[in-house]
Amino acid sequence: MIARSVLRCSATRRLHLGRPRMVLAKPRKFSTSTPVANANSSSTASMLGAFTNELDRIAPKFEIQGSQIQILRTPSDFYETLKSKILGAEKQIFLSTLYIGKTEHELIFTLHQALKSKPNLKLSILTDALRGTRESPEPSCASLLAPLVDEFGSDRVEIRMYHTPNLTGLRKKYIPKRINEGWGLQHMKLYGVDDEIIISGANLSNNYFTDRQDRYHIFSSKEITSYFYKIHSATGLPPTSPPSPLIDPKKYISASTSILHPLIKPSTTTAAPSSPSTKTNTTVYPLSQLTQLLDPDTSTELPSITHILRTLSSPSFGTSSWTFTAGYFNPDPSLTSLLLSAASTNNTVITASPYANGFYGSKGVSGLLPAAYTLLSRRFLESAQKSGREHDIALKEWRRGTVGENGGWTYHAKGLWISLNGEKEPSLTIVGSSNYTKRSYGLDLEAGTCIVTSDEGLKGRLREERDGLQEFAGKVGIDDFLGVERRVGIRVRVAMWIVKMVGGAL
Repeated sequence: MIARSVLRCSATRRLHLGRPRMVLAKPRKFSTSTPVANANSSSTASMLGAFTNELDRIAPKFEIQGSQIQILRTPSDFYETLKSKILGAEKQIFLSTLYIGKTEHELIFTLHQALKSKPNLKLSILTDALRGTRESPEPSCASLLAPLVDEFGSDRVEIRMYHTPNLTGLRKKYIPKRINEGWGLQHMKLYGVDDEIIISGANLSNNYFTDRQDRYHIFSSKEITSYFYKIHSATGLPPTSPPSPLIDPKKYISASTSILHPLIKPSTTTAAPSSPSTKTNTTVYPLSQLTQLLDPDTSTELPSITHILRTLSSPSFGTSSWTFTAGYFNPDPSLTSLLLSAASTNNTVITASPYANGFYGSKGVSGLLPAAYTLLSRRFLESAQKSGREHDIALKEWRRGTVGENGGWTYHAKGLWISLNGEKEPSLTIVGSSNYTKRSYGLDLEAGTCIVTSDEGLKGRLREERDGLQEFAGKVGIDDFLGVERRVGIRVRVAMWIVKMVGGAL
């Protein structure tokens, strides 16, 4: 029974988004591992400093080498790499995900093999309770994981399922499954093995391993992996340690805040690299959006991305460019305004074509969601046109076949890349679980990183990642939305309400 595992429930509450407490940091110029070769590189370094000086005051940071970050390109690469690292694990495995697919027997068998062959290996899994038990009493994520605890014991295998206390009392009793997930979910995607971690937006189910495009960054850093393990472990308290999130949400939030706030507050000192003699050229800022669990809310993702985009509005960044992607294109209104106000003139949005939307062809109201997201894309282009930015921003729709047909893929990637001073290669990126929606910043638990680098190798890999996603993306304009197949009616307006209610988490 899943009850034999540790079921940790966490609280959810809509809180006002506030900036984290400011920690004064000495302004710095972003350092590089090689001497400044020319005025262009000097200018780029100075521009990076415009980002890092403020980010230092918002979030923790780790200094590493660019070579410590590997970027995977495909779902199959992600799956095979994850299995390989699990089988090679020596000390610990921790997996934070929305859910594990109820038929992922191969993944469970891989975990079983690792635990059986390494008697000292420990496994910790964090999923969402509502999503993980959606199919109960039929086979579900919860029933899939329970045998691991039964065989290896709770001292080696820990299964935690986050439950939002936003859903208590009569709401908990009467709101049906799936719809109840609109009150908040555990949405982080952190896959740690020993001293490495994969940070992604991908869940652990078959389509994410085969034909659902996402992003996948591997950090080979003991310090960064240890940091995210602490976030993973602190998300939810054991039911044996009151207060309970379902009985006393306010006290539970207070208890969660006391644990999480010290972890996500800005660094007073820079975390040293593993080798003191190693020269670093890349700064990694862990970003967390844990609004449900913090009072006051000192989450770091929204303040960080707000600062980054606001910095881009300065005229001195006119020769820079940004690329923003979200499979479910429904950015928080504040971010939409900042994207439109950037001084740069060569910018790109990548989002899913209706034919690459996971809801394409679905029965009932959910089948209207692709059209609803299309309407949001059209409104974004209309806003760009009204702002006089229609020539500065290209909207591209990603499509690889058609969902439901042989060879059809869905698109789930999200993130931001920024190239500075006329360069093609990005110097800054954000990668993680967030869809950057109002829901992401008010209901769900999100985790990711902001990477700032001067390492030419890493910048090249970031360019390959960004440009690789655009290989299946085509530019669309206002006229494309006027066709008969793109027209929307009252039923899509109803779907728009669903997008606002449950959009980015599905």
